[in-house]
Amino acid sequence: MDLEQETLIEEILSKGSPRRYLAGDAWPPEIAPLKSRLKRIWNSGDYDRIARFMEAGAERFYRRLAVVPGSRLLDVACGSGQIALIAARHGVDATGIDLAENLVERAWERARVEGLSARFYEADAEDLPFANAVFDTVVSLGGIMFAPRPEVAAGELARVCRQGGTIAMANWTSQGFVGQMFRLLSGFTALSGMPDPLRWGDEATVRQRFGAGVSSLEFVRRNNVLDFPFPPGEVVRFFRLYHGPTNRAFASLNRAGRVRLQEAMEDLWSTHNRANGGFTKVDAEWLEVVAKRT
Repeated sequence: MDLEQETLIEEILSKGSPRRYLAGDAWPPEIAPLKSRLKRIWNSGDYDRIARFMEAGAERFYRRLAVVPGSRLLDVACGSGQIALIAARHGVDATGIDLAENLVERAWERARVEGLSARFYEADAEDLPFANAVFDTVVSLGGIMFAPRPEVAAGELARVCRQGGTIAMANWTSQGFVGQMFRLLSGFTALSGMPDPLRWGDEATVRQRFGAGVSSLEFVRRNNVLDFPFPPGEVVRFFRLYHGPTNRAFASLNRAGRVRLQEAMEDLWSTHNRANGGFTKVDAEWLEVVAKRT
């Protein structure tokens, strides 16, 4: 793709800055402190290191969508570009956005190293910097769940998707392992005013949030395996270093609190571990949502 073509696509897709669009100054005052704290949380650690252990599940999720090469895909709350990078490898015109600038920079670097044309923006899932109906597929893998105004986020997913296009999500369920881990973390530190992200793992809630914006909704609960080549105690330390919410939870506690949280998380991972020999393998359920845009 030459520079002229790239510039034209940017003009079509973007209604704001071509590289950065984060309207923090425009956030309503009642939501701005929560947004800022969420941004700090996901800027903590290095989620890309966590995502590398989830790539097999992400690849299977993507392949089930049967995205057409040459079509346009938006990966919302993309982290370090997980789905967008997979799509670009398969010949899709892929774009990703995330609230955390360190993850956006990591996504750009991964695309550069692989020679992929995927584009990434620092942007808010509740205020996407794109015109209406410009993407054929809009996806979010475990990311947009953490937007503090879920109805607004759902509306944005639908707004930027073309008529007849696909909106797809993979959302952690409350009953699954990741849901249990997030409930454990929230018991030590909770975000005031933050709705429960795990409601996105409930079919009735998802149906209500999309409403008339979609013409059909399909739900499938699937198991995603979290597989690490080290024992549960080391997995907890790994998350403590690199997983933003876990990192911030530990940082908010005194020494005694950190010990209690370490023990509680080790117990959770050990109880669900089905691997032996110093490895960790845990089944984690998510709800796959596939919708067609009205």
